[in-house]
Amino acid sequence: MPAPQTANQASTPAPGRPGRIVVKIGSALLANTSRLTPRYGFIQRLLEDIARLRSQGHDVILCSSGAVALGMRVVGAEPGSAGLSDKQAAAACGMPQLLNAYKQVGYEFDLEIAQILLTLGDFEDHRRFLNTRNTVHRLLESRIIPIVNENDTVTTEEIRVGDNDRLAAKIAQMVEADHFVILTTVDGLYDRNPSEPGAQLVEEVSDVSAYLQAASGKTTLGTGGMLTKLQAANMAQNAGVTAWIAHGDVDRPVSSVLSGERRCTKCLPNPQPASMWNSWLADRLQMAGHLVITDEAVARLSGNHPIHRDDVLSMDGDYSRGDVLHIYDREGVERARGLTDFTSEETRVMIANPDLPADQLLGYQTHAEIIRANNLVRLEGHHLPWDAPDDEAPQRRVVPRGGGTAG
Repeated sequence: MPAPQTANQASTPAPGRPGRIVVKIGSALLANTSRLTPRYGFIQRLLEDIARLRSQGHDVILCSSGAVALGMRVVGAEPGSAGLSDKQAAAACGMPQLLNAYKQVGYEFDLEIAQILLTLGDFEDHRRFLNTRNTVHRLLESRIIPIVNENDTVTTEEIRVGDNDRLAAKIAQMVEADHFVILTTVDGLYDRNPSEPGAQLVEEVSDVSAYLQAASGKTTLGTGGMLTKLQAANMAQNAGVTAWIAHGDVDRPVSSVLSGERRCTKCLPNPQPASMWNSWLADRLQMAGHLVITDEAVARLSGNHPIHRDDVLSMDGDYSRGDVLHIYDREGVERARGLTDFTSEETRVMIANPDLPADQLLGYQTHAEIIRANNLVRLEGHHLPWDAPDDEAPQRRVVPRGGGTAG
């Protein structure tokens, strides 16, 4: 592992102007591990700190786990062995408990609270993404604290976001936050497993990919570990947001991080952040499909060129028009992500029959640009991979160019 980078956290200033802060809270902080009941002491310390930040003019958005954990006792399930239906039922029981706890404690600090439940589609569909963004902004205008959570009562393994770390990072991108604070049960990122002798806290990092091997393990109650926190931090970095990973079970859990008063990991923002549109395109929560393109097409990516059907060597996935595809070179290196103008079936027909005009194959006029230039984001080497083509996948799923016939 690389040597840990250090920084004088005490020299890190608290936000000097009113800013926007997204705080993600893990399940282990909100639910008592043995009794699976709300940890009111933590919630009180958290909301007292939020009220303090609000009095300084900051906007705060909470992304809260905990509903599934709090509902486990009610449905008679164990966190370690619960199935999907158990978790959905537990979420239905635990969500009222969680919101009630926030409401009860919030009244003490004169905080108004609103709940926003989201699914993967609310992030992957751009119109729903903008509608969610508008709702969050309207709540903030009214000085109401949005509490965001994945809607675990209806999601399945195939369509769920997967963890609230990445959900929170998407919210940070969505609202153009200044700070993204991930509160967990460890001090931050370590250069190796924290249980190993000699493990050292990484206090400041710009390239989180150097520490992926050290990011393993998860809590009993949570669905993510340090890996998902690094992925979430990377998403925030790419949008120009400073990300922090810190222990949450302390007094002033958020403001003490931002003021540099305690140990934590600070993930520096990209000095040249992507636009919101490019962030939405590049930082996906689920792969719809992928293309492998020619060396010549890879070279043209830097010149704002589209991906034409003649550029595609092979493809995989079942996707719809408007889904985002991952673009790979021959060596399996991901080079770009972009919004497709064609369905997977249309793409298969076009690349399997390169000698026939696309108009004739599809039955309508088209330039056969799989991804237009303005819907394509070239990856600059600072995006962590989410998924990759599965080398073990059956070859029948991958359609090579010229590998089939129309109809």
